[in-house]
Amino acid sequence: MPGGPRRGGPLTGVGVPAEKPLNFGPSARRLVGLLRPHRRHLVGVVALAVASIGLSVVGPLILGYATDLIFAGVLSGQVPAGLTTAEAVERARAAGDDTLADLVARMDVVPGAGVDVGRLAQVLLLALVLFVAASLLTWVQGYLLNGVVQRTVRQLRADTAAKLNRLPLPYFDRQPRGELLSRVTNDIDNIAQSLQQTLSQLLTSALTVLGVTVMMLVVSPLLAALTLLAVPASVLLTRAVARRSQRQFVAQWAHTGQLNALIEETYTGHELVKVFGRQREVEAAFAAKNEELYRAGFGAQFVSGIIMPSLTFIGNLGYVLIAVVGGLRVASGTMSLGEVQAFVQYSRQFTQPLTQFASMINLLQSGVASAERVFAVLDAQEQTPDPLPLPAAPGGQRDGAGLAPGGQPAGAGLAPGGQRDGAGLVPLPAAPGGQPAGVVAQRDGRPRRSAAAGRVEFDRVSFRYDPDRPLIEDLSLVAEPGHTVAIVGPTGAGKTTLVNLILRFYELDAGRITLDGVDITTLRRDDLRGRIGMVLQDTWLFGGTIRDNIAYGRPDASAEEIVAAARATFVDRFVRSLPDGYDTVVDSEGGNVSAGEKQLITIARAFLAEPSLLILDEATSSVDTRTEVLVQQAMAALRSDRTSFVIAHRLSTIRDADLILMMEDGRIVEQGTHEQLLAAGGAYHRLHHAQFTSSASGGG
Repeated sequence: MPGGPRRGGPLTGVGVPAEKPLNFGPSARRLVGLLRPHRRHLVGVVALAVASIGLSVVGPLILGYATDLIFAGVLSGQVPAGLTTAEAVERARAAGDDTLADLVARMDVVPGAGVDVGRLAQVLLLALVLFVAASLLTWVQGYLLNGVVQRTVRQLRADTAAKLNRLPLPYFDRQPRGELLSRVTNDIDNIAQSLQQTLSQLLTSALTVLGVTVMMLVVSPLLAALTLLAVPASVLLTRAVARRSQRQFVAQWAHTGQLNALIEETYTGHELVKVFGRQREVEAAFAAKNEELYRAGFGAQFVSGIIMPSLTFIGNLGYVLIAVVGGLRVASGTMSLGEVQAFVQYSRQFTQPLTQFASMINLLQSGVASAERVFAVLDAQEQTPDPLPLPAAPGGQRDGAGLAPGGQPAGAGLAPGGQRDGAGLVPLPAAPGGQPAGVVAQRDGRPRRSAAAGRVEFDRVSFRYDPDRPLIEDLSLVAEPGHTVAIVGPTGAGKTTLVNLILRFYELDAGRITLDGVDITTLRRDDLRGRIGMVLQDTWLFGGTIRDNIAYGRPDASAEEIVAAARATFVDRFVRSLPDGYDTVVDSEGGNVSAGEKQLITIARAFLAEPSLLILDEATSSVDTRTEVLVQQAMAALRSDRTSFVIAHRLSTIRDADLILMMEDGRIVEQGTHEQLLAAGGAYHRLHHAQFTSSASGGG
């Protein structure tokens, strides 16, 4: 229809430009903000990490002390027993061995004693206990963090699902289904993986760098300064590479969503593709999009992958420098061998977190890119919220409104039809016979929901999809209770739009629509749609049994009521021939039922729901001529006590309608009964003549 939203179709979304560059900082902060409800657990994670890292950084110093014990024992064996340490130093200097003299003077050497095995065993046992305790604390930290991440992602999935339910129909009209599914599935899974791997690694790396820096300064400020020289070079390199890879990750996930959209559309409509022989075009489109994804993915991983080997190279240069300077200081006696050994380990512990952080950059950027795509869904403009129900005061009256004489709320006049002026929910008026809408009545001894009158009025309604392209302008009409209103006209005239406005799938630009005198904008959407049954031209079955699909609109229906609805709509006739009967599993693809049988199931679903207002959008277009006659008879019974809107292209199906609306370009150009419109000789007469003349010539 003119100006309507873009609908999905084969090859939709191909060639869509990539998203704008990732706004990394705000998106990353918002992603971390999702963890705020789990602050207490995160405090525990940080405390455990501090304790674990604290024990880990003390370990090399203890091992260095063990090395000094071994080295001192070896030196003790080279010094004759019976000498004091001072005498051993003097003898070494007299012999010209100044290096040995410096080592003996600096270390705890007992001449002739050898290695103190008992003391060495105690030191090694202490180191073992520290490492085991650090590992246990790390395991508990990982357990807590995993719980935090999974609960956060579970909530994100729930928020996204709830958001999808609050989004208006136009949003889905503009989004390829595959792209939207990719955001809800692939991107959220990628966020979970990124949080799981990066949070623990980043926290551990930061604490390790801090703890190791303190220990290096304690052991040797000179060697610590040499080690810290590598930090500026590492930071500059990481920033330069991250900026380039950042754009690649945004493009990678954008192309992933577009490829999913292409696959979903192509293979959902694979029969159409084969009928028109478009396999090669589809394969070419897939190959082109797959190539774009390959290039973006390769670029993102390759560019970000440069960081780790580059930082490893810088770390190795620092390691060599420390080994050389440390060896010289040991030789000069200013440091012990154990201290140099501990410092070498510290240098490794210092550069390793930086390297690990660099390796996490690609995963972190990928996760933030996915988060931004999910946030775009969460930030999408929602449909107009439903009005809040007014709380009931004691005695059944609404709070804040005293009852005036006659039972009306004091100070609040009632609008026509019994609705209340102002905001808040209004009750639906009584059904024929004085029963309130929704009150249970009896039929054949079985309970059923009663139907309200079903009077629908369009009062100067205007609506357009595109602000610059008018569609429905200043339209007014009245559908009386129990009447059948048929809507006909050329494609794009606004027929389906008219009934979508009744369902509040779209909001009006001007005017109002009332149901039994109540403005539908004052009703909750669920309450409004709960009174409306709809059968679409495009059938849709949910994954489940035929019984489940019929009962979808009324889950509390009994087995007898389901079968009765199936018999009334001639579903029972073909279900009995299926091996599993009503327990036959079907889905949107139809499976072992035909297109016409799928349509019958959707009609049975509407029949069972017993709505007060019925909308049939080419509901019999997929059934054969003989079945159509039977379904028309069933629909006549279904429409007997309710208002019905029937959108039809075949005029033979709406001859008995109480009112026929002829629409062109969003306007009602004619209205009346079938006989009245034929006699008028206008647009309806021309459409009728063209249709039946075509049928007659085709039949000849």
